[in-house]
Amino acid sequence: MVLWLSLTATVPAQSLTPAPARATPPMPGNSLEFISSPRLQKIVDRAVENALAQFAGRKLGANQIAVTLVDLTGKQGELGADAILRVEQGSYRGQEQIYPASVIKLFYLVAIHQWMEDGRVEDTAEVRRAMRDMIVESYNEATGYLVDLLTGTTSGPELPPAQLEEWYEKRNAVNRYFASLGYQWINANRKPWCEGPYGREMQSVKAHAPNHRNWLTTDATARLLTEIATGRAVTVRRSGEMMELLKRDPFAESGDNQARSYTGLALKPGARLWSKAGWTSETRHDAAYVELPDGKRFVLVTFTVEHANEREIIPAVARVVIEGLQQVQSR
Repeated sequence: MVLWLSLTATVPAQSLTPAPARATPPMPGNSLEFISSPRLQKIVDRAVENALAQFAGRKLGANQIAVTLVDLTGKQGELGADAILRVEQGSYRGQEQIYPASVIKLFYLVAIHQWMEDGRVEDTAEVRRAMRDMIVESYNEATGYLVDLLTGTTSGPELPPAQLEEWYEKRNAVNRYFASLGYQWINANRKPWCEGPYGREMQSVKAHAPNHRNWLTTDATARLLTEIATGRAVTVRRSGEMMELLKRDPFAESGDNQARSYTGLALKPGARLWSKAGWTSETRHDAAYVELPDGKRFVLVTFTVEHANEREIIPAVARVVIEGLQQVQSR
């Protein structure tokens, strides 16, 4: 779904030299520990290098793509365990802030489950309908309704300055939640739009830069999807409910565009896919959890900017990643 104003963050090109192995300690309230892996870093770098070469004629730049890979192979037995789960990760520009388009809806999905778990939002049929439409159909209206519930704010006429600041403080409720879990370099306080914001929404856009729009990194997105896939987002039961909404069929002959136009294009029969895509006039993203027939399981998040209509970039990255993971297994 195309959203309003697809401005993106751009930074200088980054070297593809693998980062040294290091462990990222578990964040507050999180039982995951991410370990930088030279093995996965080589796979990610190879995937990015291949994409840059394959799409050089279309001027894909090194600062127009970001990728994070998390290997979850063999981790399924530790679903929702209280013990710390250590997972390996590789990334390219993984901490660069990029406008996430509809991928932000993953964060709102986790937040609304947490609010319901805490009793701050009532679990009603209407809330469930909005959650489904936000993730399965990627409807912006459903997302806006949930943002209202999460933050106690509404869109509407312009506000006097003092009231606008009170409104903005409330609107940052989701940001405060993820900050308490150790998330960095993200902003989740905006509704996604089709035509654009008006009234107090536009007031806030003008008044509150650089957080005038949503921002995510591929590292943060990969962490969240890993938490969901391993039963560590809110509760095991709620993580499972989230996974049901994220389930895609990449081999269906018609229907779900999120399943068939992003990472799903790289998958062969027998593979399983859970994902949330994002698309605007200037961005094309996918956050995917994949299970392959050979037992390989991984999270792959790919963001691209200024190449929204290049539907082959994301699957090109995924194909090299899959090949790299399978080569490691065959040795």
